[in-house]
This record gives sequence, structure tokens and C-alpha cells, in this order.
Amino acid sequence: MENQNEISRKEFIRQVGIIGAISSLWPSGLMAEGSAGKKVRVGVIGCGSVSTQYLPHLSKSPFVTLVATCDIIEERAKAAAEKYSIANYYTSIEKMIAGTEFDLMVNLTNMQEHGRLNKIGLENGRNVWSEKPMANSYAEGTALLALAQKKQLKIWGAPAVILSPQFAFMSKAIQEGKLGKVSAAHGHYGHQGPHWSAFFYEKLGGSMPDLAVYNMATLTGLLGPVKSIVAMLNIITPTRKVDNRPNPITVEAEDNSMVLMEHASGALSHVQSGFNYFDPHGHEGSGQDKPTVSIWGTKGNMQLIGYDWAPAGVDMATEGHEKTERFATETGSFVWQQGASYISETMSNGVDPVITTLHSLHVLEIIEAARKSQQTGTRVQLKSTFKWPLL
Repeated sequence: MENQNEISRKEFIRQVGIIGAISSLWPSGLMAEGSAGKKVRVGVIGCGSVSTQYLPHLSKSPFVTLVATCDIIEERAKAAAEKYSIANYYTSIEKMIAGTEFDLMVNLTNMQEHGRLNKIGLENGRNVWSEKPMANSYAEGTALLALAQKKQLKIWGAPAVILSPQFAFMSKAIQEGKLGKVSAAHGHYGHQGPHWSAFFYEKLGGSMPDLAVYNMATLTGLLGPVKSIVAMLNIITPTRKVDNRPNPITVEAEDNSMVLMEHASGALSHVQSGFNYFDPHGHEGSGQDKPTVSIWGTKGNMQLIGYDWAPAGVDMATEGHEKTERFATETGSFVWQQGASYISETMSNGVDPVITTLHSLHVLEIIEAARKSQQTGTRVQLKSTFKWPLL
């Protein structure tokens, strides 16, 4: 019997190369002819908290040359550039684009700014990896994709949860029929809310694009596209004190969400997220050893142990082996912040990534549809889809 406890990085990359065939064709202008194997020049915009995770990973990648940092707070851009021996730092995207050549813009700014900045990057000939979400509406996201295609560029959006060995194990088990007909699934992620910035609580922020987005990406990746949703959203804590505002702020975006999704396969899944969850593991999720994603079928069930962005294993029980057994306990090189490094690796090697723009846009539409469902009290039909299975 094949050893299912782990998937080596070498084998995963081999599979990535094969799976790339199901993605859209790689535009001829993305990398210059004969450039496969060359380092990708990366410019990072946004040098706040997320960059403290991205920059160390990017700096160690053999496929990346960090050429620029950018932040509206000059001290942050300068400090990041000095720490990682990056030659250039800037205080605006316009200055960064005018100041140095780079192949990939990594956008780590406030989520409300993602769509605007990603558009500027694409308009100026840069491929884009964007932290979640890649835009603030589905229409804005599809416009970015159209712009990228027109410019023979690419844009991708976080999260990178489908790159974990645990996701690969779960996807394989489902496709091989180990669970029978999958009927239901659940995902949850929450804590007491970020304290360092107001943007999480401002309009177009909220727990869905910050937290639920992970579970939405995981469950759609495993179970396929969603055709309709029903949601309830509200605000539990109406005012918050955050580090970058002198006075308490009024919370405008949902800090509590319940989203029920009907997949085209017939499965029903549910994602809950919020900024009002007492969790001893906190925002960092360190030490989480309980299930956060569960999937049930007619012949078996699976639970993802730990968060999908920091998984620790997969518990599975089936008709053939009713006693729950733990698999995929090795994480390999997977970390949640590896998305831009992974994209740089695929660019350098001239292969299609398994992370697809259409999948990211589908998750974005789910978030937007959830807000519409809450506003109207109705079930909302989705327009988008993506090629599935991803692996």
C-alpha cells in the first residue's frame, strides 16, 4: 500500500508540473524566451505585519531576487530594505515602478487598497501576487484578470492553502472515493481580532476576507465550485481600540459570519469566522491540535487537524477502516506565507502554478454574495466557476 503519511517536496513539484496542464496556458510574454531558470525580480509593496513573514521566506528563495520595498511610511520601507539587503526602497507604487525593473509585484498592503494597486502594477507591465483578497469586488477582480490577459501578464491571489501536503492528501482521498459521495463539510477560523490596524474593521474589511477566505479556498478546492450561498453576518463588538488610531473606532465590516454554501457537486458546506472568538491559540494559532475543517461522505469522514494555513495532519475513518487513523503528519516546506515564493519558482521554471486566478475570483464572489445574502435575506446564485479538481 502506498505510504499516505507524507508527500515529498520533490514529488509535489512533479505533480505541480503535471497538473499545470489543467490551468490556463502560460502567456508568451510572462517570461522572456530562454529565461526559464533565471531568478525572478520581486518588488514588495506594503511593509507592515504581513511582510515580516513574507520577506524572510522570499529572501531565502533561490528563485527570487528582492529588488525593492515600498510603503507609505518611509521608515518601514527603509528598515525592511536594510534588513534584507534590498537595494531600493520607495514611498509610493508610482516611485517604485519608475525607479527599478522587476517582474513580480507582491502586494501586502491593506486589503481595501489591493484592487487599485494591483491595477497600477498590471498597467505598468508587472505580474502580481496579491494577498487576500486580490480585489474588493468580483467585478473589480474580473477586470483585473482581463487587464492581465490583455497585457500578457498574470495575477494571482492568496491564500496558498492548496499547496499543503494535507490538502493534497484530502483531495486525493476524495477523488479516489475513500469517503464515498461527499455530502457535507464545515470549516471554522476565528480569534479576538487584530489590534494593530483599523483597516480590518473598516468598510470592505471584516472577518470574511481576513479569516473565512482560508476555509472558503480549502472547501471549494476540495469539493469544487459553489453555485449558491445563504449567509448571516453581523457586528458583535461595535467599537474597537487599535494601535494605529488614537481613539476607539466604529466597526463597519462584519466581525461575525456564517456562510452556507451549495456546491455544484451537491455537497453542502458551512464556514464560520469571526473576531469575537476566545481561542487560547490566539491569532498565531500556535499549538492548535483540534480539527478546524471536517468533511463527511457516505463511506467515510475526514478532519483537518490544525488550521488549513498551518495544518498538522488529517484524521480519517472509512467503511474499510472504521477506527480513525491520522495521516499526512509532515508539513514539509509548506507555510502560509509561501505563495509569492511559490509563484516565483513556477515563473522561473516556466510551469503553470496550481494556484489559479479563477479559483481566487470564485472565493471573492462567495464573500461578495454572502454580503448580498445578509442585506437581502435571500439565497444568492453565483456566476463564477473554476477548473476542478485542482490536484
